Amino acid sequence: MVAREKLEDQPGPPNRGPVPKSVTNLPHQVREELTRRLRRNRRAFREEDVQVVEPPLLKRAVGASALGNCMEWFDFGVYSYLAATLGKVFFPGASPAAQVISSFATFAAAFVVRPLGGLVFGPLGDRVGRQKVLATTMIMMAAGTFVIGLIPDYGTIGIAAPILLLLARMVQGFSTGGEYGGATTFVAEYSPDRRRGFLSSWLDFGTFTGYALGSALVTLLNLLLTDAEMLSWGWRIPFLIAGPLGVIGLYMRLKLEESPAFQQQLDEHEKSLAQESAGSELRTIVKDHWRALLVCMGLVLLYNVTNYMVTGFLPTYQTETLNRSSSSADVLVLIGMVWIVLLITFLGRLSDRVGRRPLYGVAAAAMIVLAVPSFLLIKADGTWPPIFGVLILSTLLACFAAPSAATLPALFPTAVRYAAMGIGFNFAVAAFGGTTPLVTEALVSLTGDDLMPAYYLMVAGAIGLVTVRFLPESAQVPLNGSQPMVGSPEEQRELISTSTDLYRVERHHTGVR
Repeated sequence: MVAREKLEDQPGPPNRGPVPKSVTNLPHQVREELTRRLRRNRRAFREEDVQVVEPPLLKRAVGASALGNCMEWFDFGVYSYLAATLGKVFFPGASPAAQVISSFATFAAAFVVRPLGGLVFGPLGDRVGRQKVLATTMIMMAAGTFVIGLIPDYGTIGIAAPILLLLARMVQGFSTGGEYGGATTFVAEYSPDRRRGFLSSWLDFGTFTGYALGSALVTLLNLLLTDAEMLSWGWRIPFLIAGPLGVIGLYMRLKLEESPAFQQQLDEHEKSLAQESAGSELRTIVKDHWRALLVCMGLVLLYNVTNYMVTGFLPTYQTETLNRSSSSADVLVLIGMVWIVLLITFLGRLSDRVGRRPLYGVAAAAMIVLAVPSFLLIKADGTWPPIFGVLILSTLLACFAAPSAATLPALFPTAVRYAAMGIGFNFAVAAFGGTTPLVTEALVSLTGDDLMPAYYLMVAGAIGLVTVRFLPESAQVPLNGSQPMVGSPEEQRELISTSTDLYRVERHHTGVR
């Protein structure tokens, strides 16, 4: 401490020798951000400037957030795999194609109210805290899913059945509007800077684990039960399981502590922002952060069009368009989900090393090139070509999913992060993600071209490639409005030492006396 204070009082440049390795080894974006903070502070970092995250709290935060995503996507996996069955249960008078489209329309309806959930829960999370809002969304998600399993079919209560299904889906959508943005914000704010990509990728590990579990359960039920049993009562089982899962998730989230970034914002300007009304906060976000919002929406479009194409549309595409059995279609997509689960945390770690932009950019370009070949393989006869086609799409999806939970929150400052994520993420998902199965199914029906899904993916890849051009690199960089985060006292001492070296170098280069 004495040495650092002497450094601040020196009359001349403190170091005219070669640049220390601790400085030259810093990634470019990290050096720029640390330099900005050192210039603002006019000194090197001290212990109080660097936040050490306790490993038990970090594990609990990541685990509880991932479980919420797991439960949310368990429902999506179940609904996607049961789309044709639910069409027969709730829309029995329609033609088979109309039943599927009606089922997907109900699926998409949940996404229409997601922006409303984001507008409500986002500002609330910036005021009362991330943990409280995430506990609330968990209750609502579990209740909405559980209720679907209790709704009588159309033959029992008539038109009231699809109306109740729609209402339950809208409750799910409203709660989900505050779920993903809040969970990504919470995990990102808890994660040490050097490992934010890896740790945040566990959030989407929970996403695809939940989808895989839901789809595996439906696949198992289809194998064990007859079509009549599935239509009568078998379809209810997966939805009813959501109740116990929700209780477990709620317990875990109530045990969480608030994120360090929320507890301690760095400057008074952000603290004053946190006291604004919700309307003022939303106006501030749109006015001051519109560029970041557009980047967020572009990345969300890229990720979620691919996501819902694979998870929401592909099972029904195989059964209704390619006339395959439901069991073979279910197993094929399930293989892709398991592959993503195995791959995603490795890609999250890779994004910490090579950066978020290269991972997004390479995968977006590959999407443009490989979308049509992937669907040609999926359409082909035999066992292995369809598997390879699904694995290609699943690998690209993993490349988009792995860095997202670390990249998107880094676009916004702490005081408005939850609300900004609620706007950017949910509006993009509502407009482009959740509608993907519905729009693609309608395009295939209208044109008769079963490669329309591939063309749709190519457009998403092109939009993603343009978006990456404007994406600031955030790998290993402290979050805007948060202290630098480290995972141990040793890393804290290392960062303080590095900041001292960097401060000396900057004073020398700027000629400070």
